[in-house]
Amino acid sequence: MTPPAPRVFRKVLVANRGEIAIRVCRTLREMTIPSVSVYSDADRGSPHVRAADQSARIGPAAPADSYLNAPAILEAARAAGADAIHPGYGFLSQSASFARACGEAGVTFIGPSPQAMERLGDKESSRRAAVRCGVPVIPGAEDVPDADRALAEAKRIGFPVLLKAAGGGGGRGMRRVAAADALASEFESARREAVAAFGNGRIFVEKLVHPARHVEIQVLGDGNNAVAFGERECSLQRRYQKVLEESPSTAVTPKVRAAMERAAVALARDAGYAGAATVEFLLAEDGTFYFLEVNTRLQVEHPVTEMRFGLDLVRAQIEIAAGGPLPKPAAPRGHAIEARLNAEDPYQGYLPQAGTILALTFPEGEGIRVDAGIAAGQTIQTHYDSLLAKIVAHGATREEARVRLERALSEMALLGVRTNQRFLLDLLADDAFRTGATYTHTLESRSWPAPVGVPDEVLIAAGVALFGAREAAALERDDADRYSPWGTLGGWGRGAPPVPGSSRSAP
Repeated sequence: MTPPAPRVFRKVLVANRGEIAIRVCRTLREMTIPSVSVYSDADRGSPHVRAADQSARIGPAAPADSYLNAPAILEAARAAGADAIHPGYGFLSQSASFARACGEAGVTFIGPSPQAMERLGDKESSRRAAVRCGVPVIPGAEDVPDADRALAEAKRIGFPVLLKAAGGGGGRGMRRVAAADALASEFESARREAVAAFGNGRIFVEKLVHPARHVEIQVLGDGNNAVAFGERECSLQRRYQKVLEESPSTAVTPKVRAAMERAAVALARDAGYAGAATVEFLLAEDGTFYFLEVNTRLQVEHPVTEMRFGLDLVRAQIEIAAGGPLPKPAAPRGHAIEARLNAEDPYQGYLPQAGTILALTFPEGEGIRVDAGIAAGQTIQTHYDSLLAKIVAHGATREEARVRLERALSEMALLGVRTNQRFLLDLLADDAFRTGATYTHTLESRSWPAPVGVPDEVLIAAGVALFGAREAAALERDDADRYSPWGTLGGWGRGAPPVPGSSRSAP
């Protein structure tokens, strides 16, 4: 019997902001599917708003009133005539209730079903699924109602332990506890953060595996079958937030890779999962791996997989949601490394930074890709995540990719807002990274002295001069209005430059 032909979406609303919204809009344009962006008051005029064919305001700056405002997003989709919503990552991307509301409104959620999301997106439920599928799990305890029970379980499995929020990820609601006397306060702190971040205060306890690497498997499923696309290592983290990611991992052998891929595919099949998912593991020094969690969405670090496999994961998400087949895995090639450019000061406790971008130049070159959500003249605020852009390098070998990324970051210029650019260069040049000896504790176990550089006043003055020169040149070209739609309509415009955040060089 011939399977039904995939449907074609009339229009897709992108329920996100910044670089991932631009990333999704780029693929939609390549697929000739009209796109709709949404924005808060703080993001009015931001690059992601101009990356789509049309846009809609969804509320004030606060995330709860805008990008987490499901009724406002669904109303924007209805008003724009969108029959599908791509959630990106973060915000509502792992909300089963939002996915369910989309279905009730007759809008396709480009992601897994609410049932699959509940089964794998919840840490306790996914842990039970892993046990059922024979996937190794870290010793721990679920359904921990209070600090007294948490203490009892921690004593049973042995300190140090991790307290983890059951309903979310990204390090929120997670606390490392080394001794019994600190557990009660850390438990309450983790629960408060979990409620604020996910609306769910359930906490469970796990044994701390140390030292360990963070290794994850990219999976695509169609509701019946699933395929894996290799691993990414994300061990370099600060406060459980990833900083550098790469594929493949220097520590994963072919045997361990195959076992991890089998485990990830088994979990996706067991849940009837449709869409992109990432199954995360901890890898011990002896090669033993343990299931951590499943992220039921696209990951920030998905470009490193795309660069190695020649795959567009966003396109795959859209095609699967439309009833299309799974893509066939291609043989991976070379090595890819991604650096997250954040508006923060790593030498001052990763303090978030704000300000106006006075000048901005992204790197180009063979094997370099830039996914960005910023532009010169834009004001960076602290309402949202600090991620500004992702700089990705691909090479035939790990060292070639590392050198290319190092050169790309050195060539990049962003003035007006303090970022972690210098810190990323420090990491790439560090012996621990050069030799592949990186673990989840590497960043936080060492001190990273601030470099001595040019005074901020000099950099700001240079930025003002460069920005003024840029504006003067634009006036001479008669296209000074960078917000003009004629400058952002791609093939419909007047020889317009690429939309900010587009790939500079294909892998």
